[in-house]
Amino acid sequence: MPTPIRCLLLALLACALPLAVAQAADPVPPPFQEGQDYLRLANPVPTSTPGQPEVVELFSYTCPHCRSMQPMVREWLARKPEEVVFVKLAVALGANWEPSARAYYAAQALGVLETTHQPLFDAIHRDQRSLNSEDGLARFFAEHDVDQEAFRKAYNSFQTETQLRRARQLAQRYGVRGVPTVIVNGRYQVRSPRVFEVVDFLLARDAEPQS
Repeated sequence: MPTPIRCLLLALLACALPLAVAQAADPVPPPFQEGQDYLRLANPVPTSTPGQPEVVELFSYTCPHCRSMQPMVREWLARKPEEVVFVKLAVALGANWEPSARAYYAAQALGVLETTHQPLFDAIHRDQRSLNSEDGLARFFAEHDVDQEAFRKAYNSFQTETQLRRARQLAQRYGVRGVPTVIVNGRYQVRSPRVFEVVDFLLARDAEPQS
């Protein structure tokens, strides 16, 4: 016959088991929340490379917050998974944004982004230079060993015009109203100051097999 103490222990164990099972069944909340740290786009946008994960950064040289985010962008690019496609879009959401956006695509076409990207941010925000015209930008690029004639040709090229238009259209489709904005897999817009932690979370979640 069980002793009173043994009966008490069995009763306590019986009570504890359902609680333990319930706790084990409770899902662990995700570290980032939809609607708070990121938004799900109502209408997903196809990625530039079908079948590959993609992160898009939309920015403007006129935006001080875009400049502040560049070290985070560089740090993330140094460790991003190889299969993830990174797309950088200079957007002109206003007329005064267009000259520097054109300069970005001109630099891209001329293969000089590495030597002009951060210096252009610094010239505008640190040095307070007025670089919102073709002439001013041509002089800036000349300071960085870019032939002014070649710059002007790229600045006004059909290719630059096409890229500007595409960036503007994508910004509209993403529902972008300001920059910097980061889009993941054409499905999510990051809203958290912990930008690339959220990016990593969303990339990992989308990579999980769907049940």
